[in-house]
Order: sequence, then C-alpha cells, then structure tokens
Amino acid sequence: MRNRAAPMKQRSVVHSDPDILGGTPVFVGTRVPVQALIDYIEGGHSLNEFLDDFPSVTREIAIAALEQAKASLIPQTRPGVLTHVGGER
Repeated sequence: MRNRAAPMKQRSVVHSDPDILGGTPVFVGTRVPVQALIDYIEGGHSLNEFLDDFPSVTREIAIAALEQAKASLIPQTRPGVLTHVGGER
C-alpha cells in the first residue's frame, strides 16, 4: 500500500502586521487592504477593474483571498450532500 502524504495547509494570502497600515489586513507582499477588493465587489466593479487599479495584487492572490473568505464563512459538506436551509421538506 502506498503511503500518501498529508495535504499541505494552504498558505494565507492575507497578512496583518501592526507596522503595515496599523494592522489592517493586506494582500501578502503588498500594502493593498483586502477591504479594497471587498469594496470594489460591493460597489459593482469587476475583479478586472480592481486588478487594473491595484497592479501589485495578482489575479491568483485575489481569487485565493476570496476562496479563503468563502471557506471561513461556508461550512464544508461532503461531496454530493446537499444542505437545506429552512423548514422540513
């Protein structure tokens, strides 16, 4: 039987440091607040517009940040299992 390696823990693409913007969460390797991406999306702007305005943030990092936010907000379910919110069916 083959020995499988444990999956690597996904590295965060968001960083918070008191010396960078007073601890505001920023994209790793930048001084761009993650809140800027959220504000753009809430304002109806596209991811491309955000990336054009903040070229130090790559598409991969922006998408990874959104995926990390999603993973922290939406409970994980087993594949093929649907969750139902509300009353009985």
